[in-house]
Amino acid sequence: MLKKLLIFTLLGFLVVSCTLDTTKEYDALIYIENGLPDLPQNNLEENFDSQALQISQWIDNMQLANGLLTSSEKTDYVSLYDNSLAALAFMAEGEIEKAEGVFDYFNERINSEFFENNGGFYQLRNSDGSNGRRIWMGDNAWLLIALNNYHQITGNTKYNELVVLLENWIRSLQDEDGGLWGGINEDGTQIHKITEGIITAFNAVKGYDDFHKGILNYLKQERWNTNDKLLVAWPENETHYYAMDLHSLGYLIFENFPEEVLIKAERYKNTQVASYNGKEISGYCFDEDKDVIWLEGTAQMALAFKEANMANEANGILQQLKNAQMNNSTQLNSIGLPYVTNAGTSYGSSLLWENASSTPAISSSIWYLFNVLNFSPLDLGRQKNIPTEDMFWNF
Repeated sequence: MLKKLLIFTLLGFLVVSCTLDTTKEYDALIYIENGLPDLPQNNLEENFDSQALQISQWIDNMQLANGLLTSSEKTDYVSLYDNSLAALAFMAEGEIEKAEGVFDYFNERINSEFFENNGGFYQLRNSDGSNGRRIWMGDNAWLLIALNNYHQITGNTKYNELVVLLENWIRSLQDEDGGLWGGINEDGTQIHKITEGIITAFNAVKGYDDFHKGILNYLKQERWNTNDKLLVAWPENETHYYAMDLHSLGYLIFENFPEEVLIKAERYKNTQVASYNGKEISGYCFDEDKDVIWLEGTAQMALAFKEANMANEANGILQQLKNAQMNNSTQLNSIGLPYVTNAGTSYGSSLLWENASSTPAISSSIWYLFNVLNFSPLDLGRQKNIPTEDMFWNF
């Protein structure tokens, strides 16, 4: 706990400007082993982000004995994506053993689950590991991103076999057109090609080779609007043609991606009254129906603005996210961010689950922490030295 307190104390000084070198900030925090730099001689508790610390403590306490975290309070389901985010957050705070708790769970199930499924881990399961369902490629790519960060941070090769298996399986999903199939449904049918998952996989698989070149060719031909210069989520659906997270994730994943895509995310921006605290919150919706504030996606936008050195935009969003925080019902002196501010629909027309706006969620809370920690989990896979002629977004 003292280590975490000191990390957040240091961040109190580091996050004054969004234009600092975040990689150096991150390295300085993670690799402090032989003491800390001199700090001003005043009360530590006055200098760190107490809200962020309370969020971090809540996430710590959500980890179960088997290493997994449920996705929110008042639920028993576990998400592969949320657990990958949790491992990344633990590492960003220097809590390597807690990250290993997540990785060990999946590493121990290579034979019983990964091979049994012919590749991939389940997207969802109960907290005891039972009732695994659907294999979602994008979530497996997030696990690979977390593992890549682990090896980079620690220099430990403990999970090399798991990394190789995940990468080879993701590569095997590539179609002749360069796109990637989205995984396998519970009934055994193939999941269609999903832009978000494809660009996540692009980041997760190291380097730049024909696999990556094929993805960029597919995106250029099938998922890029040359007039608006935006990635397309659902080409066949005029109402849900675009999706907000392709703006933020696209910028965080691709080198030299145009900053204009972040400005164009205004099309999703709206204001809602948060159902749990009555405050007006401004932020971003999943899509252009603008019926909710998606707090996870809004935090992703803040991080993208920080990466683009657009400090005013990032800080404005972060203030809205502070207003959106709520107390946790199961733990004293801890807070978190719900998934959304109010009842409504997710991407498309599907209604969100019952407690999406009334309980803290792992994903929203962690993306907020990434901002406080000045840590982008996608930075490591972003530096691929893509040939200029392959960067279709610049033409």
